[in-house]
Amino acid sequence: MSPVRSNSLIRYILAAFIAATTPLSGNPAEAAPSAESAIVNRGVVELEIGRAADVSTRMAEEIASIIDDGATRRVVPIVGKGPTQNLIDLKYLRGIDLAIVQTDALDLARDQQLVPAIASLTYIAKLYNQEFHLLARPDIKTIADLANKTLNIDVKGSGTSITAARVLGLLNIKATLTNENPGIALQKLRSGEIAALAFLAAKPDPFFASLERSDGLHFLNIPLTESLTAAYAPTRITASEYPGLVAANQPVDTIAVGNVLMAADVRTVPERYRNISNFIDTFFTAFPRLLEPGHAPKWQEVNISAEIPGWMRHPAAQQWLQRNSQIAAAPTAETMKALFARFIDERRHASGGSPMPAEDKDALFQQFQAWQRGLTH
Repeated sequence: MSPVRSNSLIRYILAAFIAATTPLSGNPAEAAPSAESAIVNRGVVELEIGRAADVSTRMAEEIASIIDDGATRRVVPIVGKGPTQNLIDLKYLRGIDLAIVQTDALDLARDQQLVPAIASLTYIAKLYNQEFHLLARPDIKTIADLANKTLNIDVKGSGTSITAARVLGLLNIKATLTNENPGIALQKLRSGEIAALAFLAAKPDPFFASLERSDGLHFLNIPLTESLTAAYAPTRITASEYPGLVAANQPVDTIAVGNVLMAADVRTVPERYRNISNFIDTFFTAFPRLLEPGHAPKWQEVNISAEIPGWMRHPAAQQWLQRNSQIAAAPTAETMKALFARFIDERRHASGGSPMPAEDKDALFQQFQAWQRGLTH
């Protein structure tokens, strides 16, 4: 017998001997991981978020900070591949309990039946908005100039790609679309290979921080047509957010896309359903902590009682809101101030007036608060 075959035979016999003499059960060392596993998995919910650099990463971390108690509750954020895939994962991927999904992706998935029985998924609360940024080279003056030009809309399946395609469709603009990641697209925009790039992000996003108007790049206004404002909330990109790209007296019109915290349908899995219900109760109860200084500014936009038309709210969330209707309905002073400023901006814009300086808005808001206190005393 050759040495090679002899060595192989010896290894085979040795492996068989070890397998035959190893107990199948009853080993205390094997029982220990099972007990530890039960402890580690107690109260865990898995939350699928956006891409790693997305604002949802910070939001998820801050959600986890108010949920985790070190013993009975824990949130495990998982980076997803885009809003549509998040929905599919929420429906089918083992262990995914929650997901953050764009509102327009929800509508798209339902209208085009991309996810079977999607109505079984419920929402917990509307979260933050992301703003649609359209950055163009110097010769592109309006969004209409993108007709038959090349526009990058981020990688396939991304939130940007969904919103950009829908916006172009609603505005009847036919452009050549590419799917490079934003970093590569920016280089191609600078070299003139593409006409513009779209990027959906919570303003102000660091991606645009290094850009200056002297580079020749600029944001395009999104015309707020009736069809577009029926699908999205109008908003503005201002110099306070991007001083290098936006002039102080020339804000850029655009649209905002809402994001929703969705829950999987786990009614037939009691432990997971209980974990989600406990998460909801803790999240809503501790929500005011997220409005404190030091947390993501986007929390100031969140109204946990806001409804998402056409979708069912998770029963535990609905029950909490019914029990705590007065608490949920009371906005913070900062939220009221932000809403008041937005109201002033939109009314001035609609009437053709110039933007009101921030100090004038602050003074007017203080007068409003004094008037409001007079009504309640």
